[in-house]
Amino acid sequence: MRDVATMAGVGIATVSRVVNGKPGVTPDLAEKVTRAAELLGYRHDMTASSLRRADRRTHTLGLILEDAANPFSAALHRAVEDTAAERGVLVLAGSTDEDPVRERGLVRTFTARRVDGLIVVPTGRTDTDLDAARGAGTPVVCVDRPTSVREVDTVTVDNRAGVRAAVGRLHAAGHRRIAFLGDLPTIWTAEERHAGFVEGLAETGSVLHPALVRRAVHGVEAAQEATRELLALPRPPTALVSGQNLVTVGVRKTLQDLRRQHDVALIGFDDLPFADLLDPGISVIAQDPVAIGREAATLLFDRVDGDPGPARHRVLTTRYLARGSGELPGPGGV
Repeated sequence: MRDVATMAGVGIATVSRVVNGKPGVTPDLAEKVTRAAELLGYRHDMTASSLRRADRRTHTLGLILEDAANPFSAALHRAVEDTAAERGVLVLAGSTDEDPVRERGLVRTFTARRVDGLIVVPTGRTDTDLDAARGAGTPVVCVDRPTSVREVDTVTVDNRAGVRAAVGRLHAAGHRRIAFLGDLPTIWTAEERHAGFVEGLAETGSVLHPALVRRAVHGVEAAQEATRELLALPRPPTALVSGQNLVTVGVRKTLQDLRRQHDVALIGFDDLPFADLLDPGISVIAQDPVAIGREAATLLFDRVDGDPGPARHRVLTTRYLARGSGELPGPGGV
């Protein structure tokens, strides 16, 4: 900064104001400082600046996702990133793969880098680490799933209502043997979606057949295997409800391999790229990851800015996208 100040013929305070984007510098002086910085190859060190700032902000956020490659996580990431960019804040992201050890490492790494706040899709098994981060002064917002940590804001969707309504639709179309394929029971959303399935059967007066329920189905290959098992039963299901988007991919792939996609109904949870281009298109219970990400980022920035209010829990609604697979009639259906 001293070199830039000398070349531009200004004081260090002026250079500091220009590189930090603060007012009080005339346009011609700002131009001189900018030109000198470019000629000298000067780069603003945000870490060093944060040590001198009274608020110690680093203008970074930590985002801990289940799997950054998952379409839902990718859209959530982009929404948080866009919201943060409006404030000149950088987002650092990592994936846990539902591994609490990885989650713990990411929480500790991001807080060691002094991020201004954390947005976390929690595994539910590292709550003490999240509580420690919050207690040390790092605001935390949990997204997609809640946490047992008190004083933490959360953003979720009404998982139960979405699945409950899907079961009702399938029942109205004439299906009486409806199967459910859910993710790991340790995942809060998987539990909620399974509960919605059970509630949906109860509301329609349908029988809950334990043989038609497959849980702990994690990933595409596991979903393919589970679907083959279900369709090989003496009395197979006529409709399938998938509790997660990658599970839906595996289910649909098996239906197509067996040439059953036109006679076995399917409704998945979470939308998928190109789901509307298939024949039939995949009907889904859709979340809005963009709205979820923006809401989470907004709550976090409120805390970063000093909001001391009580913990808030935002519950967003889902919407049903009818594309054909969920509208296939059951035996005797219309």
